[in-house]
Amino acid sequence: MEKVEVKELLEAGVHFGHLTRKWDPNMAPYIYMERNGIHIINLYKTAAKINETAEAMKKIAASGKKILFVATKKQAKDIVADKAGAVNQPYITERWPGGMLTNFVTIRKAVKKMASIDRMKKDGTFNSLSKKERLQVDRQRAKLEKNLGSISDMTRLPGALFVVDIKREHIAIKEAQKLNIPIFAMVDTNSDPRQVDYVIPANDDASKSIDKVLSIVTSAVADGLNERKAEKSDKDAAAAAPAPKAEAKKAAPVAAQEEE
Repeated sequence: MEKVEVKELLEAGVHFGHLTRKWDPNMAPYIYMERNGIHIINLYKTAAKINETAEAMKKIAASGKKILFVATKKQAKDIVADKAGAVNQPYITERWPGGMLTNFVTIRKAVKKMASIDRMKKDGTFNSLSKKERLQVDRQRAKLEKNLGSISDMTRLPGALFVVDIKREHIAIKEAQKLNIPIFAMVDTNSDPRQVDYVIPANDDASKSIDKVLSIVTSAVADGLNERKAEKSDKDAAAAAPAPKAEAKKAAPVAAQEEE
């Protein structure tokens, strides 16, 4: 896993915080200075925190658990959908469905409903409905897809959450805290870092900054998934290995008989 360079973070504008009057005093340890009424984040601390976060996320991915990415703000949505989707992790980029974690059973029912509509379309049941009913089902399917499409493969609660902008996603944060699900997050100078297990002090408003941080952490997730894959194929190979030896022993007496 590559170590993060401060220069890269600087170029992406990760260091720009909020206006000083909007700050949360708990972010003081991560603030380097004030410039033109804006807080500047200490990128050496950011780099260290990104490395720490990436390492932890890599372990979670390697263990086979999913990391749910949450970002509903305009400048983060597409980046999160793209990066999380690329490493096969679930994400929420529309509206956080209340009870997504604390009432996971209900959310699973909605996902199953989506799957049953898909089955209806495949087996032809859908075509036997009236035009009005078909329209209603289609609308329902589109709504479910919009809100839950990216989590349709999530059959159990995630191993962790990765959040962009904890102020905006406060409901998601509260639900994860209730269930003791670890929270990774990009935290800007206007937010309280005490709500998060792994804090990445960073500009959570600029798409370049969001893109940079997400590229690093999702690359760590990919490393974890590859490790898991390699381990699995090693295990499979080990399990299959003894079989040929047994065959060789069986074959030996036959060969001996032939020589006689």
